[in-house]
Formats: sequence, structure tokens, C-alpha cells
Amino acid sequence: MGTIPPAGRLYRFTGLDAAAFGLYVALAAVLSLATAPVTAMAEQIFPDPATAVFAINLAFYASVGLVAVTAARRVIRRDLLILATRPWFTLAMIPLSIVAMLVLTAVLVTVTGSVKESQNQLGLQSLVQQLPVWFVVPLLVVLGPFVEEYLFRHLLIGKLSRHVNVWLCCVLSVLCFAAIHVVGREGLVLPALVPYLGMGAVLVAVYVWTGKNVMFSYFVHAAKNLLAVLLIYAIPPQLLGG
Repeated sequence: MGTIPPAGRLYRFTGLDAAAFGLYVALAAVLSLATAPVTAMAEQIFPDPATAVFAINLAFYASVGLVAVTAARRVIRRDLLILATRPWFTLAMIPLSIVAMLVLTAVLVTVTGSVKESQNQLGLQSLVQQLPVWFVVPLLVVLGPFVEEYLFRHLLIGKLSRHVNVWLCCVLSVLCFAAIHVVGREGLVLPALVPYLGMGAVLVAVYVWTGKNVMFSYFVHAAKNLLAVLLIYAIPPQLLGG
């Protein structure tokens, strides 16, 4: 199985961390400011609009993900070794964490009194309905969750907490995670933020609870996305408002 290395310098910011974060911000800015030209360029290669949008998102997350995996490779190995010491506990906690997300989101909806599907969620739902599952899973279940856990948990909490109060980092992680899914689409309106606030809060909680284990929060995030994808494929489009 291998020896679990000490944390040591694993939570210090590196040049690769800066490169991954900078690439994410730069590509996100280009896609936000030049959506039409980028989409038109993709449609020259992929005539089907859904495939073109998929290709753009896949290129985005694959580019950032490659740098992120390289930057976090030692942390990934260490966290997987830790999880392997308690495999059944790990497997049991993943579905329980997803249930916690659903419960917390329901509570937040009840407290705020309103919720609506964000444009991000509606866009993903429409994309999934138009593409085969083997296209969607690599993006929404593998690449997307890893990039987001690396950025919003590993960097914003694991590394930033060496310099800033960890609870402030946790709040920042939840807010940034929620905001990035709605900003530029419908604005930071509470009804659209609520589902992502609930999801982000649970991901932060399991990350901190497991001793800043980014692979555990990644597995929870990936499992939740997989469940959402499977439900979209299983439920007839007309019942989803499609």
C-alpha cells in the first residue's frame, strides 16, 4: 500500500498552484467575455451546437485539470493512501454526505422561502439531454469535480489556511464555490445560489472533517454529480421541463 508521508510542505503554495489558478481565471475570463466568438470557432469544428459547447468545456477543464493534477500529485497520493486505510468507512460516508447535501439544501430552501434552477443548472441539464453518457461523465463526473475541489477546497482552505483563519477560509470557499456557478449568468441572487451553498457547505465540512483530504471531498462531489447525471438520463425530458 505504501507509507503515508507527513504533510510537510504539501500545503505550501507553489508555482504550479499559481499556474493552475491563473489558467482557470484566464480561461474563465475569455469564455465570459468572448462567448460568441469562441462558440462560433468551436462550431466550425463541431457542427452540432451541443457537441461544440461540450468541447469548449472539456478543453477548459482538461487544461486546468492537467496542471492541477501535476501540482497536487503528492497530496493526491497521500490522501488516497489515507482513505485506503478505511475503505468501507470511506464508501459508507460518500452516500451519507450526499444525503446531508440534500437535507441541508432543503433546510436552506425552507429558511429562504424560495429557490430556482440557475442558468448553469439549466444549461447543463440541456447539454446532458443532447449528448451520450460517455461524453458527459468525463466532464461532469471526473474533470469538473476535481478542478473545483482543487481550487475551492485544496487551495482556498488547505493552503490558504496557513496564512488566514481556517474558518474564514471555509466561508470564503462556500461563497466562491456558489458564486462561480451563477455569476455572469443571472447574477448573485439568493434563490439561484441556495443549492450551491448547501452543496459547498457539505463539501467544506467533509474536507475539514477528514483532515483536509481533497480526494474524499472529490469523491463526494463526483458521486453527487454522477447521481444528478443519471437522474437526468432516467427522467423523461418532459418531466424536467425540456
